[in-house]
Amino acid sequence: MDGIAEEGWFTDPYGHHEARWMSAGVPTGLVRDGAVESTDPPPDGPPASVPVRIQAESPGGTAGADLQRADDAERAGPPDPHASTDAAEAAVDGTAGF
Repeated sequence: MDGIAEEGWFTDPYGHHEARWMSAGVPTGLVRDGAVESTDPPPDGPPASVPVRIQAESPGGTAGADLQRADDAERAGPPDPHASTDAAEAAVDGTAGF
């Protein structure tokens, strides 16, 4: 599975399910058979085949591009502690003549 550094649905390289979700090129426990998604940890041992990307079924599909990684928040930096206060003050200032 070297060279696959993408995210998305790929054919299950272990042959147990129709599809397996890859994260940064690593098989995860998220699997799919038809429209049913479930979990099944990758088995120990080498894969039986090279995974192939599965294209989105619908023309408007995003093939996972709209998904967020669990570590996206860490890369975004710390939240602004004043953002809520600033938004509240702006809302009150907008209704001063009410």
